[in-house]
Amino acid sequence: MPKLTLELDLDLYRLLLQAARHNGLSLEEECQRRLEGGERRSRHIETLLAELKASSAKDQQQA
Repeated sequence: MPKLTLELDLDLYRLLLQAARHNGLSLEEECQRRLEGGERRSRHIETLLAELKASSAKDQQQA
């Protein structure tokens, strides 16, 4: 399985992870929910989502 390394602000990561758990979602789903919901946009979230999607697509192609 390919390894994905992201550089994120630790506080942002923790907040996103906490929100994802609270909402019963994966980290990717939480980021997507925030982007689709028109909530405050963040370049960090958009970058994370793009990286997670690319990793997921790559994993699916290898399967």
